[in-house]
Amino acid sequence: MKSSKRRLQALTEGTDGMPNYLKMEDSETSIPPVFRSRLHELFSQIEKEFDLLYTENLNLQEKIDILSEKLERESYIGDRQNVDYIEFDATGKNSKVKLSQSNSQKVKASHKLRVQTSKIVSSFKAPTYSCQLIREFTGHKDGIWDVTSARPGQALIGTASADHTACVWSVEWGKCLLQYTGHSGSVNSIRFHPSRDIALTSSGDNTAHVWQAAVNWDLPRGQSSEEELEGGGEESLGEGGDRPEVLRTPLIELSGHQGVVVAADWLTGGDHVITASWDRTANLYDVETGDCLQVLTGHDHELTHASAHHNARLVVTASRDTTFRLWDFREPIHSVSVFQGHTESVTSAVFTREDKVVSGSDDRSVKVWDVRNMRSALATIRSDSSVNRVGVSSAGLIAIPHDNRQVRLFDLQGQRLARLPRSSRQGHRRMVTSVAWAEDMSSNINFFSCGFDRRILGWSIQPSKEN
Repeated sequence: MKSSKRRLQALTEGTDGMPNYLKMEDSETSIPPVFRSRLHELFSQIEKEFDLLYTENLNLQEKIDILSEKLERESYIGDRQNVDYIEFDATGKNSKVKLSQSNSQKVKASHKLRVQTSKIVSSFKAPTYSCQLIREFTGHKDGIWDVTSARPGQALIGTASADHTACVWSVEWGKCLLQYTGHSGSVNSIRFHPSRDIALTSSGDNTAHVWQAAVNWDLPRGQSSEEELEGGGEESLGEGGDRPEVLRTPLIELSGHQGVVVAADWLTGGDHVITASWDRTANLYDVETGDCLQVLTGHDHELTHASAHHNARLVVTASRDTTFRLWDFREPIHSVSVFQGHTESVTSAVFTREDKVVSGSDDRSVKVWDVRNMRSALATIRSDSSVNRVGVSSAGLIAIPHDNRQVRLFDLQGQRLARLPRSSRQGHRRMVTSVAWAEDMSSNINFFSCGFDRRILGWSIQPSKEN
């Protein structure tokens, strides 16, 4: 619940921590200038003290992470040596294999059992992955809400930020090529069209925009990304090189919501758009005309996310009412199914290539569901922090970004595969808000993460050589 409040505050007030009444002009407030000046001074002192505490907390957290990883490795080794109980899903139904050892057994029987146990553990042990930070993208002036990859064949990513801008970046150069400034509020999500050079963004200004996302590949490369990583500094867009192109006017504005539009996505084919809003509704739009075709109602609280299926006219919407809904537009009259699998706000819900849905929540869990039978979750992943916008690869790897700066990887069976580094040198310094897979790029970068440290990190995630 605390994380939800923090995200809501950031969307409406920004992330600089300064109350709105201190940003007002003298004519807009009754506070005398002397008192306003004193308040500014006090808040500055508080901010400095908080920064010191925050730095100390990060250092302590890194030490705890190192110890936790050591304990996990020792526990895993112990599990391999003495497995008493294994539960796995081999045929779609839960099957159980129970192994027991008695101290009174003969050495031969005990040895035979250990061999059998080792085979079972080896057969069902999840593969591990290596995670290497390759490139860092900097330039946004406020927290970043969303990151997405372009369609196959284009080495581009897009980002949406609380600084009221969306950016299109070259993965190879690590540079921003295009900056969209058409929104008057926080930009909360971004998605590229499946076949055209246009992009879709949602915003705190109660609208979604469709805009031209064609980039100029002839822009000078400037400083290389590797040099940026070694420099360790944070620069604004265009500093140290040529500024990106700036686009201010959308091709079409999708209006009609009475509250913040927190997410938007293209339906398969790219002719229609789904939007999710704090006004508790999701809208279906015709992209060519900008007309709202349907208003989808039913959620009891603000919506937090919306996602469309990659090749079927299916949509999932998530909400703070602890539910997510599956909307089916394959028939002239759409149908809807409601699923209650979480105890707190559902922060995201996305489709997989295998017709499953993966949902994440502030209740610190991620669940995997079968679209054809969603009475109960196929797998449940528990964590120690609230979950933000999850991402699923075409191979079924679930990437889970957390409020505590962690990004963990699991498979669709709920087996843990890896955790991205979280040191001050390699990982994020504040909460990780969104992740995106990019498996069709020529670059060795196949995964991106973004957060409220104003950075986008490009990673290479590969199966470990030992597997």
